[in-house]
Amino acid sequence: MIQNIIRRFIPIIALALISVPAFALSDAYKNNIYNPGELKPVDSTLKVKVGEPVPDFTLPAISGEKISLSQFKGKKNVVLSFVPAAWTPVCSDQWPGYNLARSFFEENDAILLGITVDSIPTLYAWTNQMGKLWFPVLSDFWPHGEVAGIYGILRPEGVTERALFVIDKEGILRYANVADINKRPELGALVKEMKKLK
Repeated sequence: MIQNIIRRFIPIIALALISVPAFALSDAYKNNIYNPGELKPVDSTLKVKVGEPVPDFTLPAISGEKISLSQFKGKKNVVLSFVPAAWTPVCSDQWPGYNLARSFFEENDAILLGITVDSIPTLYAWTNQMGKLWFPVLSDFWPHGEVAGIYGILRPEGVTERALFVIDKEGILRYANVADINKRPELGALVKEMKKLK
């Protein structure tokens, strides 16, 4: 009985922890973060639609491998997390927060793919400074922002929107959230959408 109570409250506690900054930045790390200031919340037009197949892509990962969306078809649900740029405040807080939420992805048979338009060396240095991330980090650097452009989330200045996509095992888009670029997306909404895939 106690175990059932604990199991019931762990997700609530985890969500509460994730709703605050995910980690304490060291002074050295803080000094390397670039603050672009307040940006236009959304500055692109989405090209993919919920209920339809999403375009496949292959991108290099900081691990040295190439990862294709299609390699998960029939095996895993996929969450794509596009963030605008490495070494910026919200992005540097958002991705480490997913470390705390790893169990939610595993419970819903989902893999998370983190994507930016930054180069592999930049992403390698940034993620090493952040600490180990459990999910693959991919570079949409060259051709610059090609995947983001296909999905309709490449902004005119060459960075992506802050966007989350939930794709089921059949490659169908089940959820799309292009969030205010200045704010971290609410994790609770993402967890709710992942649960719908069961």
